[in-house]
Amino acid sequence: MSKDAQTVLERGSELIRPLLLRHGFAYRRLDSGESSGGRFASAEFKRESRRLEYHFRDSLGMVSYHIDSHSMSHQEYMSSVLRNLNASHYPGFSSDPLDGFRHLLLDLEEHCVEFLEGSDEVLRQRVEDALRKSHIIPGIQG
Repeated sequence: MSKDAQTVLERGSELIRPLLLRHGFAYRRLDSGESSGGRFASAEFKRESRRLEYHFRDSLGMVSYHIDSHSMSHQEYMSSVLRNLNASHYPGFSSDPLDGFRHLLLDLEEHCVEFLEGSDEVLRQRVEDALRKSHIIPGIQG
């Protein structure tokens, strides 16, 4: 597989695209290029006031959920939804750069109902809960 960040991001996006399209999200490439850390690329799926934004460098990196001006990381979301954070599939560890997208897809299907189908009010409450928990749980940034 090509190690070009944009190519891997596009292939990974194809893995999560069917689920997000079914829920009315549209795909958009955000940025790509070269930085001191190497080649990078980012994209998002957006529906009205909510977005799933993700970044790829050597692997799927930052994944965040946004509603209006509020946002939470994937880790914050999972810590809010799950009693055991180890039940989250993403990030997972693998030498295949597409596995991060596969792991994210599993989490989206199993744990991200508020993001995919919930009302804006319910999702805003989830963000508030996630951020409140992230300030309490050591090692998780808010």
